[in-house]
Order: sequence, then structure tokens, then C-alpha cells
Amino acid sequence: MDPVPPANSLRRTPIQQRSAERLTRILDACAELLDETGYENLSTRAVALRAGVPIGSVYRFFGNKRAMADALAHRNLDRYAEGIAERLAVLPATDWRPVVDAVLDEYLNMKRTVPGFGLVDFGVPAPAESPAADTNLVVADRLTELLCTHLARPADPPLRRAVLVAVEATDALVHLAFRSDPDGDPDLIAETRAMMRAYLAGILD
Repeated sequence: MDPVPPANSLRRTPIQQRSAERLTRILDACAELLDETGYENLSTRAVALRAGVPIGSVYRFFGNKRAMADALAHRNLDRYAEGIAERLAVLPATDWRPVVDAVLDEYLNMKRTVPGFGLVDFGVPAPAESPAADTNLVVADRLTELLCTHLARPADPPLRRAVLVAVEATDALVHLAFRSDPDGDPDLIAETRAMMRAYLAGILD
């Protein structure tokens, strides 16, 4: 079963398995329609129809489409973290380079395979409601914890700052790579990987 999005994304947290499964269907439908119609044309009514649930079921969980897309973004981030953890489980903790590669490779995998990810990866394509909602800051914090746990090193401020810079730069370069090629331009991806390694070497070596 998928993890439940945070309470601030939901009007009501599902308790029974049937409600949780309905929420999963709603988010799956939202992701599919994002690929088909884009965010601007996304509607709660269309999501309800695609998910095969009454419109009231959508509004039981979400007040509007932004809240629904925000919940999808949180689910994506949870899945991203889980995918990285699976990759790290088979890597030694003695070399940080394969660890950084795993972080990039999982993101590329999701870009290529997860419905709706191109528009709503870890954040909604609309103005953030508050500075605290900065998507890349949330992603960087999550990645810092994963990296530090695996490499058995403290998550000190310089490392957190370096990971944030790497996330911001990588985000821009990966978007560029996928703008020119639906599978990601391999040369631009190679440049992105080289940039990540070169920049993070200053703090991880």
C-alpha cells in the first residue's frame, strides 16, 4: 500500500484499507491526466471519472486540484526515497561516488517511467503558498539524511548546503536534458553526472 500523503495535503486521512485504496486510485488518475492534459487543464471532475469514484470522494480528500497534485508530489518524494534506499542497500559505504550516482539514476528512472512526473515531480507547477514550501529544499533535506545515514557521517550545515546546491543545479540540467529528448539527452545526463561528482567531491572526499 502506498504511504499516506501528509495531513496538510488531505482533508481527511484514510483509516480503512478501502479508503486508502480509493485515495491511491485518485492519485493514479491524477498522474495519468497530468500527462494527457497538463496541470492547467486538470480538474477534480476528470480525476473522479478516470478513477471511477464519485466526485464527492475526491472532495472528501482534497479541497482543490492543487491539494491533489501536492499529495501526488509527496507520494513521488516518498517513492523516490524508497527507490534510493533500495539502491543504496547493495552499495558499500566506503565510496560516495556510486551513492551519488544512485541518487541521479533513481531520479532519471522516475522521469522515464512514473506517470505525471514530468509536470509534478516533487512539487506542484504553481506558485508556492509560502517560502517554507520550497520543493528543492525539502528534497535536499531528505537526500542529506539518506546520504549521511549510508555514509555514516554527520549532516552538518556545510554538507546540507552542498546537497541543496547540487539538487538545484541537477534539477535544472535534468529538465534541460528531457526538454530536448523524451528519454533524456545522454550527453547532457553525462555532463550532469560529472558536475555532481566534481562539485560534491569538495565536501565528500
